[in-house]
Amino acid sequence: MLTRDAAAFLAHARTLAPDFGPATAGAAFLVAPEGFARAQQSASDNRYMAGEDAFDAERAHAQHRGLQRALATVLPTVCFPGDPETPDAVFPNNVFATGNGRYLVGRMRHPVRQREAARADIRGFLGGLLGLEAVDLSTQPHPCELTGALVVDRARGLGFCGLSERCDADGARLMHEALGLRATLLFDLAPGEYHANVVLAVLAGRAALACPGGFADPAVVEAIVALYHPHGIVLSPAEHAAFAGNAIALPADTVWMSAGAEAALEPATREALAAAGLQLRSVPLDAIEAAGGSLRCCVAEVFAGPPSEPGRSALGRKRES
Repeated sequence: MLTRDAAAFLAHARTLAPDFGPATAGAAFLVAPEGFARAQQSASDNRYMAGEDAFDAERAHAQHRGLQRALATVLPTVCFPGDPETPDAVFPNNVFATGNGRYLVGRMRHPVRQREAARADIRGFLGGLLGLEAVDLSTQPHPCELTGALVVDRARGLGFCGLSERCDADGARLMHEALGLRATLLFDLAPGEYHANVVLAVLAGRAALACPGGFADPAVVEAIVALYHPHGIVLSPAEHAAFAGNAIALPADTVWMSAGAEAALEPATREALAAAGLQLRSVPLDAIEAAGGSLRCCVAEVFAGPPSEPGRSALGRKRES
């Protein structure tokens, strides 16, 4: 199912068991903020991006290393070097994604970001080392900025795709098909929003954080909150502005967000996360957030097992052979 009908999507999604695959990634990779600076092209449609004076490359590097160290305490976390020619590469989840035994390469809207898709080292890691099949969407004409535009419930095989200049309906269809999702809800983001993962997070298939101000249609928010009831959590405008919606569960009992996002959380939100069985961890990322994204944007998830073996990784199979 690929639909804009929130009610029909909700009715269908409620029939699906959480047996599509692992709810959270088995590994992750990052890209270091070499050449960290304001990308003018990206700034044209990213209202969260700060002015040039707010960019502190040294602080961004230190915080990014802290993020890797923190994530490495819970799952294998690889960091690839950055490139001064690709100042937005610190957000690799827009360009590379995995699932369904495949790795996807996205079609970025801006030329400055399209350069990231050509990286042979990341392609070699995902295709050569992990043995994932490549689905290269980077040369087709429809923008599809992967898990920036598409928030995925990996447990149920559901997608929530926010349409904007960074992802059109055809791009959404291509991602839906490549990941083999059972159902994807298409919806328009509110004016000024660029990615769904800034306003929505699905956490280990059992909870959701939603920022109503980021959606053009309130009915979409209502459907998402209803689907994850009683753990559909509506965030306030202040939580939204602090990137609390840009969160990720790694592993299934822990939700990660930036220190700034955590500081903005209201007591009711903290209580709701705890009720969902999610402990909260955060790291300082204010320097990275100057580039218009936060913690979840920095994390490219690795789901390495093929569809027939959702609990096993390609690395594990290579060790066994």
